[in-house]
Amino acid sequence: MSVRGIRGATTVNANTKENIIEETMILINRMISINHVDHDDIASIFFSVTRDLDSTFPAAAARELSLNFTPLLCLNEINIPGSIEKCIRILMHINTDLKQKEIKHVYLNEAVSLRPEFAR
Repeated sequence: MSVRGIRGATTVNANTKENIIEETMILINRMISINHVDHDDIASIFFSVTRDLDSTFPAAAARELSLNFTPLLCLNEINIPGSIEKCIRILMHINTDLKQKEIKHVYLNEAVSLRPEFAR
């Protein structure tokens, strides 16, 4: 069994706790379901947010999904002029027998522009 990373990203319409939690939950659920991940196989999750999102931690969405024992970390994304706004990015580390090329990354909403080949 190997540790593999699943990437995901989404955007929110507004910098509100409700919108950040809702969109992050959608993204986490999609990453888990499309890759057939069991909660116990999640080693850790890193979340990054653009600087215009500061009303809540996106990790709170993982806690609402009962990922209570999973190590979580929230970070600020590098502030590059002209880059996508109101964006939440995820790097989920999982224990799996999948090969790297079998991992399905998930990009939703306006974040599709970051990696159109992984649009779901």
